[in-house]
Amino acid sequence: MSSFDFAPLLAAGLPPPAVKWTGFAKYNFTGGHNDADRVPVDALVKAANDVLTREGRTLATYGLSSGPQGYRPLREFLAQKLKRTAGISCAADEILITSGSLQALDLVNGILLNRGDTVIIEQETYQGALTRLARLGVHAVGIALDGEGMRMDALAAALDELKRRGVRPKYIYTIPTVQNPTGTILGEARRHEMMRLAGEHGVPIFEDDCYADLIWDGRRPPALHAMSNHGGVIHIGSFSKSIAPALRVGYIVAEWELLARMLALKTDAGSGALEQMMLGEFCPAQFDVHVPELTRGLRKKLETLMDALNEQFGTAAEFADPKGGIFLWVKLPDEVDTLKLFAPALAAGVAINPGPEWTTDKTYGKSRARLCFANPSHEAIRAGIATLAEVCRREFGVPNRIANVERVHA
Repeated sequence: MSSFDFAPLLAAGLPPPAVKWTGFAKYNFTGGHNDADRVPVDALVKAANDVLTREGRTLATYGLSSGPQGYRPLREFLAQKLKRTAGISCAADEILITSGSLQALDLVNGILLNRGDTVIIEQETYQGALTRLARLGVHAVGIALDGEGMRMDALAAALDELKRRGVRPKYIYTIPTVQNPTGTILGEARRHEMMRLAGEHGVPIFEDDCYADLIWDGRRPPALHAMSNHGGVIHIGSFSKSIAPALRVGYIVAEWELLARMLALKTDAGSGALEQMMLGEFCPAQFDVHVPELTRGLRKKLETLMDALNEQFGTAAEFADPKGGIFLWVKLPDEVDTLKLFAPALAAGVAINPGPEWTTDKTYGKSRARLCFANPSHEAIRAGIATLAEVCRREFGVPNRIANVERVHA
């Protein structure tokens, strides 16, 4: 029996269809997955049991007994944590719990952006931000980065050029603290300069801080939100990287006037309650113990990845040691096209994120790749990079070196 044909009825402008999931690659360096061995399962089980025993009957009402902004004990924890670690002074009522930072992105975009608008964004940045802007028909102006994050001279030049053309950007989107994918941290002096430029041009800042907990030395500059004296910064974050991505718990910090607009768009009747309750129970006592243990484990995996790249690719793989996080941004020789490398690598069991998907400059990203090192074991990292080197050599003649020794060609 033939099935009903929905194709003629589909709405215009839909994104391409999703690919059916068939499981993770044997050596998976994609996505924002975390270290399975570092998920605090026992403590989360206890937290869930304790909070449900005490407050489980509140599940009978939408929003528990905390209202649509999210579980109040979790928002109160966040207000205290953000003050202590990022310098942000905010009340629990200035925080909105979201279904991951992706929903936070959608809500901020939903209240600010119209088709044809312009935003400023880092040249290398989060793919999810880029795809959303493209789908909305918004023009993204990429600003070059260096080892200290977004370059302020490039930002100033872009703002001046847009002003000359009569264009006022809707926001400056930045991941200043452990940037994705580069792993840089914007220094305090640059943060002050960004605030000055934003104020001078009347452009708000959209600060994505979802990797900020994963800094190797645990020290970070104040958040841009903390440095604002005119309320022109919207701050978002997430528990996906510090606890577990599958929990889907993120948050927005903004003035109530903005949150009220976002709540009107948040049509899911509230983010998952059990996840919020569990985190609200777990975090006050356990968060500051858990995160340093997680980052120590991540740092060791990063070192394994960098060692494996040096061993298998030699000087053909260039990268800077990131300041934290779960990604390594790798530059391969110019003849390598990572979009074309993706399929044969996947066929060999290695999944990578091709560079062009993570930048506003596709030519710049052509020979680059983002590798997530958090989820694979140390053994899988070594084996996966060895396999990737074999595929890359077969497809592009790169690397010429094995274990930093020049190959001898017959």
